[in-house]
Amino acid sequence: MTPKAEDLQCGSPKKDQFLISELAEEFGISARSIRYYEKKGLISPGRSNGNYRIFSRKDRARLRLILRGKRFGYSLEEIREMIGHWNAEPEEADQIKKSLAYGDRKLSEIRSRIEELQRIEQDLLAVKDRLVKRLDNL
Repeated sequence: MTPKAEDLQCGSPKKDQFLISELAEEFGISARSIRYYEKKGLISPGRSNGNYRIFSRKDRARLRLILRGKRFGYSLEEIREMIGHWNAEPEEADQIKKSLAYGDRKLSEIRSRIEELQRIEQDLLAVKDRLVKRLDNL
């Protein structure tokens, strides 16, 4: 039987602790995904007396950063470097510099993709134009 937040005394309206089900619902992801990020060392929840995962506000913030990084197309390793390792976080300036470098690379990749998509669009429009003209001639 899965415990409820109130059963674990997870805090007041401004909560300090969260269950995996609460975070999964809040972020619209599966509990399995959250466990995967834990396995990869990106988050490190504590445990209740019943051995249920208990996530801190820091875990919740890190999860938010992980999901944002994934949305931007970063790999988990890139995300790990940007948000720092759990027990050995780099200085904030180092994190910012890494994030900026990754951001510049990602922007360059996106711009290249946009250029390629624009070339493909032009090719498709040219083919479409030829096909429409051919159809009109038939």
